[in-house]
Amino acid sequence: MIAMTSPKPAMRFELSTGVSIAADAFGDPSNQTVLFLHGGGQTRHAWGGAAKALAELGFYTICTDHRGHGESAWSTEGGYTLEVFARDLLALVEHFDEKPIIVGASLGGVSALRAEAISDEPVAKALVLVDTTPRMSASGVTRILRWMLDGLEGFGSLEEAADAIAAYLPHRPRRTDLSGLAKNLRLGDDGRYRWHWDPEMIRSWNPENWSDTAAAQEEIQERLDNAAKISMPMMLIRGRLSDVVSEENAQEFLRFVPHAEYVDLKDAAHMVAGDRNDAFTESVADFIIEHFAPQGENPK
Repeated sequence: MIAMTSPKPAMRFELSTGVSIAADAFGDPSNQTVLFLHGGGQTRHAWGGAAKALAELGFYTICTDHRGHGESAWSTEGGYTLEVFARDLLALVEHFDEKPIIVGASLGGVSALRAEAISDEPVAKALVLVDTTPRMSASGVTRILRWMLDGLEGFGSLEEAADAIAAYLPHRPRRTDLSGLAKNLRLGDDGRYRWHWDPEMIRSWNPENWSDTAAAQEEIQERLDNAAKISMPMMLIRGRLSDVVSEENAQEFLRFVPHAEYVDLKDAAHMVAGDRNDAFTESVADFIIEHFAPQGENPK
């Protein structure tokens, strides 16, 4: 495939897990690091102005592409299981001089939770979960995966891709400026536009392969029990319109992690940062500054 013109990553991390991870960074590297981990099927660009805004507040922010996404390497072995993404995260933080504050959406959030569970010591100083909890709505997750599967054959034009996004996100106005799609699409030799991720990843996530419901429930309970052991500052930000994390899912998480703070953003669905970027950024900034004042400032 021929990649479309898009912003090149500011840096790359060569991980001990065997993949090369693309990343952008903002701010002074001597400041506290805030690591942004996007959701499945997204790229590092999903965070909009949040990373830049936090950098302006005195933090050093890094946005990465997961393996198989954006401009990071695709898996040659190991596949795309949650365990693999968690191991990538553990390998990534080895490159940092200090533990980061992690902001993880969907796949990024559950990967961070899994990394904390399998690590002998805390991976992060604090964790912000963005519309992700140990138990999520199967119907909402399935809707996302089926939409991703439907796009495997690509699109004949940017307009066609924009129509697919508008159908998937009916609460948002349809894109009129299509230039931003270049960050999330690749133009193939066959003239079709495809999403910026490894098609083998979504094939491996096909919900048709889900059959062992008893094992799934055991895994969810294990995730909840592991989350209950985390003592670092945590916050859950839910999109009130989300069909992936329900209010019941959120309240269950808060029962297991009672010290976690909770923000329920109106007019936002699963793609919280894209729906309500200003409100999302303000919530994250307030939480981080409360616990970790920027250099030269006092906490609230």
